[in-house]
Amino acid sequence: MFGFNFVKFQPSEYVMKVKNGKVVREGVGLSFYYYAPTTSVVVVPVSSIDVPFMFEDMTNDFQAVTVQGQLTYRIVDYRRTTQILNYTYDLKERRYISDDPSKLAQRVINIAKVLTKKYLERVPLKEAVQSSERLAQNMTKDIAQHTEMEKLGIEVMGLSILAILPNKETMRALEAQAREEILRSADHALYERRNASIEQERRVKENELNTEIAVETKKRQIRETQLDAERSVKQKQSEMKEEQLRFDTALEEKKRELIELTVTNKKAEADAKAYELTAVMKSLQDVEPNVLQAMANMDMSPDKLIAIAFQELAENAGKIGQLNITPDLLQGLMSDTGTSGSAGSRGSGGRAR
Repeated sequence: MFGFNFVKFQPSEYVMKVKNGKVVREGVGLSFYYYAPTTSVVVVPVSSIDVPFMFEDMTNDFQAVTVQGQLTYRIVDYRRTTQILNYTYDLKERRYISDDPSKLAQRVINIAKVLTKKYLERVPLKEAVQSSERLAQNMTKDIAQHTEMEKLGIEVMGLSILAILPNKETMRALEAQAREEILRSADHALYERRNASIEQERRVKENELNTEIAVETKKRQIRETQLDAERSVKQKQSEMKEEQLRFDTALEEKKRELIELTVTNKKAEADAKAYELTAVMKSLQDVEPNVLQAMANMDMSPDKLIAIAFQELAENAGKIGQLNITPDLLQGLMSDTGTSGSAGSRGSGGRAR
């Protein structure tokens, strides 16, 4: 009424009431009466603003990539921002009277694009595709230090790179190359596994051969030890045989010497007996036979004497006409064989007379 109106703003809006070119009141979420012909209102958003972006750029190896991401910022110096951009608000239409508020987001995106271009010019395609996190960190740091951001009075709260994508043909080529690398890696792993299996089998065979060699070596050592033992035994047996032969030889030598000595002794004894007999025979050659017979019958037993007497009787049987032998004499002769020599001598002596 009469040009006086009432207005109320939200807590997310910073409001500056300008009258006759001077800020007469400012703050967050103000509400006041104003006179429309002489009052202007500048409204700046307090809350953060999310700005998605997507643009194409070129890598170091002249490959086109598309960068997708989102940037979050907020206005921290309201007066500096309003000095550069027009944030005048039409209270009647409830909108900004210019396009400057929407241009702020584009300016921030342009800064991000310049920094992204500066980064991508230094890296090849493969590294760029895999460097989203590193690019976001570098861009956040560089944007925070950018002079234009300070002049605009804004602060970057966060920046994230969702994807860095090449075109479809390049993507298929990269996929094919990566697929080939994966297949080569799989083949390499297969070859490595086969080589490892072959190597392991070779080691097993070598261990088996080494075991066989060790067993054969041990057998050879055992056989050599047995042969050495047998040789030692045979050597001992040979030594024992030689010693036995030497002992037998010495014994035979002793026997031979003994036999020779015995023969010599017997020969000497025979010679002595022969000499004795010769001497006896020489001494008896002139003696009468009857004398010799009597000498031979000396110290002879009675039964032998009787036997000689009967022999003489038998020899002279032709000269004897009649011979009477009494039973007493015959009984005495028969009993003399079982009696003592003295008794026989007494019986036979009586009958001879």
